[in-house]
Amino acid sequence: MADQQPNNPLHGITLKAIITDLVERRGWDDLAFQIDIRCFKVDPSIGSSLKFLRRTEWARKKVEQLYLRDQRGNG
Repeated sequence: MADQQPNNPLHGITLKAIITDLVERRGWDDLAFQIDIRCFKVDPSIGSSLKFLRRTEWARKKVEQLYLRDQRGNG
């Protein structure tokens, strides 16, 4: 039971999948505009973004919120 998260819309979606979707949908320039973090601005890559976001909770939350807005069609 502990592994079920019915109220978590991101359950089962990896951070890599989230970033990949956002890059395909918006591109790096728009991501950098929406979320002001260096890994989106200077030589951006999925790998550098994952490394930063995995250890920076506030930035990861912003990325997750942007992803959820896009999924709901409010982006």
